[in-house]
Amino acid sequence: MAALRLYRHLLQPPQCCRLSSRAAQAFPVLRGDILPIHRHVYEANSRNSDRCRERYLELTEKVKLGGGENAILRHTQRNKKLLARERLKLLLDNENFLELSPLVGLGLPYGDVPSAGCLAGIGKICGIWCMIIANDATVKGGTAYPITVKKQLRMQEIALQNRLPTVYLVDSGGAFLPLQAQLFPDKEHGGRTFYNEAIMSALKIPQVAVVCGSCTAGGAYIPTMAEETIIVDRIGTIFLAGPPLVKAATGEDVTAEELGGAKLHSRVSGCVDHFAATEQEAYSCARLIVSTLNFDPPPDSCADFEDPLYDTRELGGLAPRDYSCTLDIKLILSRLVDGSKFLEFKADYGTTLVTGFAAVEGYLVGIVASNGALTHDAALKGSHFVQICNQRNIPLLFLQNTTSQEPLPPSLSKAEVLMNRLKAQASMMASIACASVPKITLVVGGCHGGESFAMCGRSFEPNFFFLWPNARIGLIDADCAPPSRLEEWDRSEDGEEFTDLLTRLKEESSAFYSSARLWDDGVILPEDTRQVLSKCLQIINQRKYERATFHSSPVLRM
Repeated sequence: MAALRLYRHLLQPPQCCRLSSRAAQAFPVLRGDILPIHRHVYEANSRNSDRCRERYLELTEKVKLGGGENAILRHTQRNKKLLARERLKLLLDNENFLELSPLVGLGLPYGDVPSAGCLAGIGKICGIWCMIIANDATVKGGTAYPITVKKQLRMQEIALQNRLPTVYLVDSGGAFLPLQAQLFPDKEHGGRTFYNEAIMSALKIPQVAVVCGSCTAGGAYIPTMAEETIIVDRIGTIFLAGPPLVKAATGEDVTAEELGGAKLHSRVSGCVDHFAATEQEAYSCARLIVSTLNFDPPPDSCADFEDPLYDTRELGGLAPRDYSCTLDIKLILSRLVDGSKFLEFKADYGTTLVTGFAAVEGYLVGIVASNGALTHDAALKGSHFVQICNQRNIPLLFLQNTTSQEPLPPSLSKAEVLMNRLKAQASMMASIACASVPKITLVVGGCHGGESFAMCGRSFEPNFFFLWPNARIGLIDADCAPPSRLEEWDRSEDGEEFTDLLTRLKEESSAFYSSARLWDDGVILPEDTRQVLSKCLQIINQRKYERATFHSSPVLRM
């Protein structure tokens, strides 16, 4: 995480993104009718979306089971603990929870780690949007794998970008030692979690922890570095090494309660601040702590907005199954924005990129949407528009559908055209990288090649980055004509090897492969997109009610 670079963003003036209903009503209405000539493309896309939805639902059900039925029984009956989702119900105001990266950890080289053993997302506590990071001890006993650390760091990055108080529900067995080389030594490994806690506390982003299970080894630092910590009697423990290791090292018999139980840490060591007799009491205490943060809750979401004129359920048919089956991006916009109204910017210039202003459930956004290859003119238009939104403190929404670059140019004139396009795309990348306004990226089709960077790809640090189930992420688009070198390979005696490579490219570019490796913040269904975007904009909007003041040190336990 580029923490120092984020400070500059956080110290910008508050963002304002509410749009008056009168202004929204003045925007022109988009035409969103699906013409008969495009019906066959729409139907083909719909069939592909149905298949992707089935796969999405299948994987979602799998991760909801955590470590499986036996692990759940052991967790709830023998260990007398609540499940992670039950804990959230006691902690949050309501069911309005934006879960992030739920499909992470499936199909990894070291096996399945459902949801990376960590349920995470953003919900309201006492009216304030908070980041919640909750260990799921039914998955590998709460042991941290490399993907677990990566997910926790991404959640902290989102909390830092959006100034979200962070609540940790800690139930961790520490690091998985056989993979310690991928967990411990590097900058973006386990220790970064504790560094981030300190940095966020110094930025007055509150850090609260509830010890609701074992906190062993590295897991012990999360509650001890939090500003305020609660521990649950009889199930919460904090120690660097548990009773078996003490017995092996010293020969001494000691219980977990004696070594690091709730009474010890609340009365003797001072590692925690609040003793809770039950989990229910602990989450009530956590809610009371959040109520003392002196945050001004943002107003409730605006009810004065218009629904789109077109059915959002039709978005599945507009989700391209490949780059050749892409319909006009304005058909998607007409089903996402309030009243299907959109004030277009430079409508007749660089038409392969659509830019303009719209509202999503009452929140003003600047939209940058792929409508074909990112040409020279389109990139210049995009650069201009991004700078305007940054000047006006308007959040940016990118709808990305890019393809891989063209093969090597066949002529000098063609090379000149490509180089001019490259220069314009570089200008657009620079504008996006330097824009301090919040950014949300949604991949509706392809995320391929260098054009994906200019459309605020993951490396350009959008506040949120989501995919539709049909989306594809990869350096090249395996469904398009391959570059000339691969064409030669295909004609050679290594044709079978090329076919295997193409199959691998398709497999590794799927939305589910991407999400399992945390290259995004989650796969969302097209019909749910408007609600997800609205939540993100509400979360972003909370920033303007807080002052970002940097202090020389975090809250320290003396």
